[in-house]
Amino acid sequence: MTEAGSTVPRRELGRLLRQTREQAGINLEAAASDLEWSRAKMYRIESGQTPIRALDVEQMCRLYEATPEMSEVLVSLARESKSKGWYHAYGEVIPRWFQLYVGLESAASRIRTYEQSLIPGLLQTPEYTEEIARCRPDISDDEVAMLVELRLKRQRILTRQRPPAPMLDVILDEGLLHKGVPGMSRQIGRLLAATELPNVTIRIAPLGARLNRAVVAGSFVILDFPVKGARSAEPTTVYHESLTGALYLDRLDEVRAYAEGWNQLSATALDSEESQALLRRIKERHDD
Repeated sequence: MTEAGSTVPRRELGRLLRQTREQAGINLEAAASDLEWSRAKMYRIESGQTPIRALDVEQMCRLYEATPEMSEVLVSLARESKSKGWYHAYGEVIPRWFQLYVGLESAASRIRTYEQSLIPGLLQTPEYTEEIARCRPDISDDEVAMLVELRLKRQRILTRQRPPAPMLDVILDEGLLHKGVPGMSRQIGRLLAATELPNVTIRIAPLGARLNRAVVAGSFVILDFPVKGARSAEPTTVYHESLTGALYLDRLDEVRAYAEGWNQLSATALDSEESQALLRRIKERHDD
């Protein structure tokens, strides 16, 4: 990794180029031959190890007969991968920066999530997701339905068999559980049901917990990826979302800071059994 900033756009570009090539029924050797590149260069591009010019991506898109929409995404990622940092601005109802996160989430072997304000998407009920979606100005019913459908599809990774489902470790601020969101009792029931999965752990940071450095960062996600050989296939990545876009961090010093913050949160959070007991008590209050 260089000092150029996040490698996330380059890695996602490689993933999408490989998928587009495979969907076109073209093997790696044939593509390399048609493009007059070496097989090694093709491998480096598809594994996100090297940057690629937008002009070369356009050439690949023509060879693979990619749709105009996919070609636009791939060329945009090629341009983003040249920037020193990467902060992608808000776009459509399901913005491209979030589509990128969904790809990373699906590839992860472990997901650590700290949430101050909302239930994590992987654990939301459809009703809760709809309430969040309707906070957006001028959103249509069709767009709300699309967002709910996306959320439900994302949640399938927690019970998938191949590749193995990721480990999901969640720390929630207790305060978000007391919010007057319609259907909150059912949402907390969903959290309790999720704790029965062997790969899901949910812990609560209680209202009386001491402040620490991590709370300054706000909500964040740390994604770890499967190990191939002696090292991870991809670097650990931090995802940090805002109203207008998302920040992706994978430099060692950046990831280390968030990992230390996670450890501080973990040290003050209730354990799993205490958290489940607290969830049940809060659920009873919402039932009243």
